[in-house]
Amino acid sequence: MNRLAGSQSPYLLQHADNPVDWWPWSPEAFEEARRRDVPVLLSVGYASCHWCHVMARESFADEATAAELNAGFVSIKVDREERPDVDAVYMEAVQAATGQGGWPMTVFLTPDAEPFYFGTYFPPRPRGGMPAFRQVLQGVAGAWADRRGEVDEVAARVAADLAGRTLSAAVGGGGDGAPGAADVHAALLELTKEFDAVRGGFGGAPKFPPAMVLEFLLRHHARTGSAGALEMVQATCEAMARGGIYDQLGGGFARYSVDAEWVVPHFEKMLYDNALLARVYAHLWRATGSELARRVALETADFLVRELRTEEGGFASALDADSDRPDGGGHAEGAYYVWTPDELREVLGAEDAALARAYYGVPGEPAAATFEEGASVLQLPDTGTPFDADRIASVRARLSAARAERPRPFRDDKVVTAWNGLAVAALAEIGAYFDRPDLVDAAVAAADLLVRVHMTDGTGEPGTAGRLVRTSRGGAAGGNAGVLEDYADVAEGFLALTAVTGEGTWLHLAGLLLDTVLDRFRGESGTMYDTADDAERLIRRPQDPTDNPTPSGWTASAAALLSYAAYTGSERHREAAEQALGIVAKLGPRAPRFVGWGLAAAEAALDGPREVAVIGPEDDPRRTELHRTALLSPAPGAVVATGPPSGAGGGPDAVPLLADRPLVGGAPAAYVCRHFVCAAPVTGSEELRAQLAPAGPPQG
Repeated sequence: MNRLAGSQSPYLLQHADNPVDWWPWSPEAFEEARRRDVPVLLSVGYASCHWCHVMARESFADEATAAELNAGFVSIKVDREERPDVDAVYMEAVQAATGQGGWPMTVFLTPDAEPFYFGTYFPPRPRGGMPAFRQVLQGVAGAWADRRGEVDEVAARVAADLAGRTLSAAVGGGGDGAPGAADVHAALLELTKEFDAVRGGFGGAPKFPPAMVLEFLLRHHARTGSAGALEMVQATCEAMARGGIYDQLGGGFARYSVDAEWVVPHFEKMLYDNALLARVYAHLWRATGSELARRVALETADFLVRELRTEEGGFASALDADSDRPDGGGHAEGAYYVWTPDELREVLGAEDAALARAYYGVPGEPAAATFEEGASVLQLPDTGTPFDADRIASVRARLSAARAERPRPFRDDKVVTAWNGLAVAALAEIGAYFDRPDLVDAAVAAADLLVRVHMTDGTGEPGTAGRLVRTSRGGAAGGNAGVLEDYADVAEGFLALTAVTGEGTWLHLAGLLLDTVLDRFRGESGTMYDTADDAERLIRRPQDPTDNPTPSGWTASAAALLSYAAYTGSERHREAAEQALGIVAKLGPRAPRFVGWGLAAAEAALDGPREVAVIGPEDDPRRTELHRTALLSPAPGAVVATGPPSGAGGGPDAVPLLADRPLVGGAPAAYVCRHFVCAAPVTGSEELRAQLAPAGPPQG
């Protein structure tokens, strides 16, 4: 076993028995490179990354390759999900040098952590224009020995270029404030140009679920009534739900589709995708009443709880794309999920197998299979043919039971702070919308774990002083500091729990986290950094306002700050949010697909603050009905609080929005304020629904 054997990360532990003498990212590793005067190999990946596994089998498990690495390099292995800051800095260098990026990421550094040679996956033998990995090692080692001056010059130039880059230069200047209606409309027009009207989604293959953009479009529809925005959401959500990217048996979405039609997925299932998409489908149901959206939201939520929930109450990061073949024929991508016609017949019999092929779009001839080696991904094509619901339910149950006997994909069971925040928000809302208290309970349990284990006093000791660690595993906190997205997404989750449960504790905890954001992550002119001002110093302090697979920490912070300001009336938080959204005014009209979460936050800023306080005794069904009506409003700038007539009380967990709100004629009441102007309180759901209807931009 090498130095990774003591790691918490499942990805690093997968490499603990490699013959490579791996080091974790640490000052000691770079000191060892200085002592030996050798370059550093930095290899970055994650546990559910298919090509990371491939390169590990081909190269890092190979004795001859390991011998070269051990003799000529100090090798450092990083889990990008544990250290997104390290990943971001060196991925920027890789993309600048090669024009593309991805994982596994392979970068060669000086002992001062300055990069000088870049790549991603390298095969064991030359292939497709790529050199063999050992050829790369020999070339780098030769350059280090014979052309050291050139190497040092390149490394210094790259490091200086990275350190000298400014956000304003990259985007042509910073924004002057939150986007206005014209900025948002320009972003919508640009999205319309990029929309795939035939197959849903945006762009071509590979096609990723555009959760953040869909959230923006739903909010834009809610604020303006735009039919075009809603049509893009409906078409995309239906195409994904019917495609192979959605698990038709077990629920939940794969990471992306390798084709433009959503047919063949890259099979890993990530917590963040499923949390974000479950919430999108729930919000689509809220806007339209779509039965398909309701089903997918609930099935995806149930998948999260069934497959990803840990013993401690948190949610695991991912399920792997690969697993052992059911026939014992080795490890393969998608083996758990795909079916051949023969396998269907074996489980269902000939008659029901024919029904399953028609219903799930499985070709009868192996040559026409949608995946590999005669196997197909299950889809749900809209054939217009009526199917017997009871027979389909029986088919699905039998296929699910048979699949459960197959070797399961590996589960990366580390609990990532930000992604659990997203899951808390999704499960809380879905549980409230569909009368599923078990889902709300799951959200509360995950939030409790985040408070008990992930929130620290700033020294790494458990506490609730507003600092976060990035991960935990088995109930033990990891050693890496939280980054901006952790604070923003957990605050988002806590604010959702505030709305759903009425408990002011969650609002108080969100405020602690957001105060840390303002004190530690905020830069000049309202910009945001991905790492705290007291975090480990890298060659560049990462700063990225654009969405990647998850919402940008920058714009997620703005969104949470807006909601918190609406709950509390804090001008400081509102101004910080509007300043942070200035970058969205700059990027939104030019690259809306990459600032979807920021555009969604901009919609909230344009619509609100829209504050809803529901007052009444806790066990009064009239309060319950008003509360549910408020939660089901799609108004993008709305925050909801509920409580007894005593309202805010005086403790630290008081919700300011509830202060001075009495019953009306002895009955529970709802108080709605928008843009700092309050309407008369109402006691009926229809009246409340009318007050929460789209009102257009404020007058004056």
